[in-house]
Amino acid sequence: MKSWLIVAALVLLALAGAPLFTIIGAIALYGFSTVGTDSSAVIIELYRIADSAPLIAIPLFTFAGYLLAESRSPQRLVNLTKSLVGWIPGGIAFVVLVVCAFFTAFTGASGVTIVALGGLLLPMLVEQKYPERFSMGLITASGSIGLLFPPSLPIIIYGLVASVSVDQLFVAGTLPGVLLVAILTTYGIHVGIKAKVPRIAFSWSNLWSSVRAASWEIPLPIIVVGGIYGGWFTATEAAAITAFYVFVVEVFVYRDLTLFGDVPRVMKESMVLVGAILAILGVAFGLTNYLIDQEVPQQLFELVKERVSDPLTFLLILNVFLIVVGMMMDIFSATIVVVPLILPIAREFNIDPVHLGIIFLTNLEIGYLTPPVGLNIFLSSLRFGKPVFTIVRSVLVFILLELVALGIITYYPDLSLWLVRALGTQ
Repeated sequence: MKSWLIVAALVLLALAGAPLFTIIGAIALYGFSTVGTDSSAVIIELYRIADSAPLIAIPLFTFAGYLLAESRSPQRLVNLTKSLVGWIPGGIAFVVLVVCAFFTAFTGASGVTIVALGGLLLPMLVEQKYPERFSMGLITASGSIGLLFPPSLPIIIYGLVASVSVDQLFVAGTLPGVLLVAILTTYGIHVGIKAKVPRIAFSWSNLWSSVRAASWEIPLPIIVVGGIYGGWFTATEAAAITAFYVFVVEVFVYRDLTLFGDVPRVMKESMVLVGAILAILGVAFGLTNYLIDQEVPQQLFELVKERVSDPLTFLLILNVFLIVVGMMMDIFSATIVVVPLILPIAREFNIDPVHLGIIFLTNLEIGYLTPPVGLNIFLSSLRFGKPVFTIVRSVLVFILLELVALGIITYYPDLSLWLVRALGTQ
């Protein structure tokens, strides 16, 4: 009876808006207390990850991403991509996808992308005669596309939790990410042609001026992606290089941000997100320790094995489960709590942990969009001042398109693993 009362109290606290890390910590503390283990077991894992190299990358990439979002970098990159592909039918939709993916990859938070860039991108799409519903759906869906591209923070967290090479995961996410962008771009081209969206005439002078304007930002993805893929430096070293480069460019070259005014503010805002991640890491690893001590993963595997006999069926069930998780939890909590439970089961079905990571993140991307409680739906509703139901209607077609991509990613593992093998990182 006492256990049920505690569970009910925790559920009520969660519904009342209590921070998720407090709920996770309370569950871990209660679980260890029931087996007579000291409460220090909840936080002891934080000592182990404190000197972990991937952990160092999190604050550095986050800081760099927030600097970019707060500067005039979004406008410069929009102008650049417009001058490059604006003449193609649906080219502006591709601009939105690329810019949103770029900023989500660096900030690790799709909500930040929607809030920071929505005010710039929605008027641009509507001005180009794209239907408003399509435009809102595209921005809402594009907000999470960047989670599969380096230097995505969720990829780093997954690598930390699953003990998988972050460099391998960065490589593995590239082709699935390109697939998602290609599918959504194809739909954008279809809508552009159907709506008779006018094209922007290609001009070498416009291209040259936009290249000059963004000349210091263009090398950034080349440095990060090329450096990691080329083996010149690790993801952690890339984080330090990126943070320093962005800081110098935005503060001293473009002077979009002031050293003593904007930078401390941006640092504070970005470290709030990092602090939230570390708080979740601390208590969630403690909960994971309890679940492992109680052999919960083994019991789950036995339960699954009784009902599922082949990996294809397991992956189908896993996808449904992970989309629900993506609706209910933020991506960092979901990764830390759920991955230790599903990873041993996936290994028993001979599913590569790198491939599993890409499946996992793709599902959470879709979960962010899925009604009734997908987080990005509510953020878009607030950002665009539209009813939630209007946003839901705008994203339904994008959810279907991403589900098609998810099916290909799930049942064609070479899409994730071929490049890893080809580059010799596996």
